[in-house]
Amino acid sequence: MQIVLSSLQIIIALGILNVWLLRFSKPSPWRGGQSKDMKEEFAAYGLPLQIMYFVGFLKIVFALLLIAAIWFPALVLPASLGLAILMAVAVAMHFKIGDPAKKSIPAGTVLLLCILVSILA
Repeated sequence: MQIVLSSLQIIIALGILNVWLLRFSKPSPWRGGQSKDMKEEFAAYGLPLQIMYFVGFLKIVFALLLIAAIWFPALVLPASLGLAILMAVAVAMHFKIGDPAKKSIPAGTVLLLCILVSILA
């Protein structure tokens, strides 16, 4: 069971780090509205840049904590629940601006994986 849990933690963390560090300024079919990068996406949600940077900081920290939690299991719940909350908000923001449901698939998937990690921990 520990291998499954650790694998999920790594999958979630690498996905978050990919979006926020490698694909931050790149287009994606999953971005909210007609956004071409993260700044445009947060603008489409009606959120200021300060919120984008704060959310990005939290997501990166929680992703790194998920990786660290492989060796320090006490970090699993705070990291997975923190990411779950952020992902639930991400799904809600897609619906707020009238995005088709398919644009919420990545955030919804990460949300479900974080809940699963929280249950397995």
